[in-house]
Amino acid sequence: MDKEKLKAFVSWSGGKESAISLYKAKNEGINIHYLLNMTSENEKYSRSHRLSCNILKIQAKNIGIPLIQCKSSWKEYEENFKKAVFKLKRKGIEAGVFGDIDLQEHREWVERICKDLRIKPALLLWKENKEKLLKDFIRLGFKAIVVTTRRDFLNQKWLGRQINERFINDLKALDNVDLCGEKGEYHTFVFDGPIFKKRVGFTLGKKTIKNNHCFLEIMG
Repeated sequence: MDKEKLKAFVSWSGGKESAISLYKAKNEGINIHYLLNMTSENEKYSRSHRLSCNILKIQAKNIGIPLIQCKSSWKEYEENFKKAVFKLKRKGIEAGVFGDIDLQEHREWVERICKDLRIKPALLLWKENKEKLLKDFIRLGFKAIVVTTRRDFLNQKWLGRQINERFINDLKALDNVDLCGEKGEYHTFVFDGPIFKKRVGFTLGKKTIKNNHCFLEIMG
């Protein structure tokens, strides 16, 4: 596909994979018009990373790309995601950029959704070496902190840690944790880097535990 002529959206979580996917897309000449983020039904938090909708709006403003937020339950996630993308397609969007690395079921979901909507999928991180990806993330000047963990992999002490060389080495010392958190071991919030016009100012809120997850509140 001729990437330089594509008008696209990025499937946006506010975390490291979506941020570096946006960076790669822009470098490849893809025209990113929107960031698409799925939220809880009460529109307070994002679906995957449980970031506040407000901090994501600030993040997108500092990047300089419009953020589209679509509320949904998990049960109706696919249906509402497709509705949101269909609306973007009517505005001229031809492709979607996704940050999946190696989960085949995620790739199949993305490709099926895009096929149904007749848009092109761009999985720009697919099969990347994860350690290299994290080190490139750091080298390029991105800044991110851990905002969510799965308790069966990482306890709440990991919340608030910055993604740096020490973080990578500490993860490598653990046998059962994916370096990029592809199984949901952890999620991040990106607050600075080459995609930003201005660093995101924020304060750390309270830590909470819900079921098998630990969360760190990020306030703008």
